[in-house]
Amino acid sequence: MKLLVQKFGGTSVANAERIHRAARRAIKAKNDGYSVVVVVSAMGGATDDLLDLAGQINSNPPRRELDMLLTTGEQVSIALMAMAISAAGHEAISLTGGQIGLITDAVHTKARIQKIDAERIRKEHAAGKIVIVAGFQGIDETGEITTLGRGASDTTAVALAAVLGAERCEIYTDVDGVYTTDPRIVHAARKIDRISYDEMLEFASLGAGVMHSRAIEFGKKYNVDIHVRSSLTDTEGTLITKEVKQMENIVVSGVTLKTDMAQFLLQDLPDDPGVAAGVFASVAEAKVAVDDIIQTVGDSAKASISFTVEKNDLAECRLVCDKIAKQYNIKSVECVSPVSKVSIVGVGMKSHTGVALTMFKALANAKVNINAITTSEIKISCLVNPEQGEQALKAIHSAFELDD
Repeated sequence: MKLLVQKFGGTSVANAERIHRAARRAIKAKNDGYSVVVVVSAMGGATDDLLDLAGQINSNPPRRELDMLLTTGEQVSIALMAMAISAAGHEAISLTGGQIGLITDAVHTKARIQKIDAERIRKEHAAGKIVIVAGFQGIDETGEITTLGRGASDTTAVALAAVLGAERCEIYTDVDGVYTTDPRIVHAARKIDRISYDEMLEFASLGAGVMHSRAIEFGKKYNVDIHVRSSLTDTEGTLITKEVKQMENIVVSGVTLKTDMAQFLLQDLPDDPGVAAGVFASVAEAKVAVDDIIQTVGDSAKASISFTVEKNDLAECRLVCDKIAKQYNIKSVECVSPVSKVSIVGVGMKSHTGVALTMFKALANAKVNINAITTSEIKISCLVNPEQGEQALKAIHSAFELDD
């Protein structure tokens, strides 16, 4: 039998009416001949409420206990979804990440999936049930409850689609697809009908909130087609799939803006082999994810390294950098927060010239100062002052005629 994975985000299950609407989509898929797995996030706002409550109890709660707390949000959602399907006359069963054998590493609040035992899901499908799975969570090898990070219900869904050999994975959200930029900032932004895994991976890592980056990694690795669409309408959304030749005709697919980042600058490091490795070994040991890295070397055989991190890693990274400063006898560590990053993404950049020039001219004409530049084969990013972030986004979107 064909298999379909559907994932519903927090806004799509925010109240009883929306839970019933999501349930009807799952039932329709079953009636169309699919075995159905539904992955559900916590109800809209529930995770934030739990985090706020945790903060009232303890300003720095143990990460293990945070995982114990936050996984309850998804357990509420899956039970309610199963009840809604039952009320419509169909069989369903709700299962936690641990109950489906989703095994992760032991890193609380940022765990990564190690393996999934899909036998329980196949057994319930054989019994004719729609299987409802709690997103965002799993257990480690010792049975400890873990979470995969904010927004990682997407990752649960795509990973399950890969393991189960699903025909596709549908991601239902409150927007009707992936746009050339944030339509809340640029009203002329257009919906993209089809985008490659690599482009979407860049979009996700650069601040586009539609998809979790690790979900795209799973999709690319296991060739899972991902359809992002609205849970409120029947409009066709955006298909995330493998790259095809026609995609190179579009020079830039979109522009992203990532805010609330922090930039660290380590100056006067020894310009010796192994120093950079030592710096980032310390950062990695603290489980801090690094974004862009820039190294420069001066005339005095000294090097400077700057890198950016998410704002929620700021405090942890500051402690690590203080240790690095002592280790290498650095006089000071500079931290700038917040900073914003505006980026362009497109597989067509590989075969077209003048792309960087167009971007930099747009920023110059908008009088936006560039603090740092990083590039990849399909991406160019600029760090800018946070108060100029939206201005930069609009200028670049217009310069590449993405509203046309």
